[in-house]
Amino acid sequence: MVVTDDAWFGDSAGPDQHFVNARLRAVEEGLPLARDANSGTSAMFDAFGHLTASLPLNSAGVLVVALPGALPETLYARLGLALPLGLSLLLVLAGAGLSALRGIANKKLKS
Repeated sequence: MVVTDDAWFGDSAGPDQHFVNARLRAVEEGLPLARDANSGTSAMFDAFGHLTASLPLNSAGVLVVALPGALPETLYARLGLALPLGLSLLLVLAGAGLSALRGIANKKLKS
């Protein structure tokens, strides 16, 4: 569940961006997500990020919605930020390896 106050965004794109970020969290974790905003858009997302119910921006009301089911644990839920960190390390090592090979090739060309 996400509880938020989008009032500080004012009349900007902020509330909509905040709403979309909540949808992304549901998809990342493969879990349903209820978003309660006292001045933004309140909503319920299923584990695929589909909007199942919502109240528009700056409206008062109550959502009564059954909690959708969860998906099996996602790759992001299992590995978290270790996956991008590992991929970044792999790219750095590949770049260092290519740089070393280029240095060896340049030395051979000069001799």
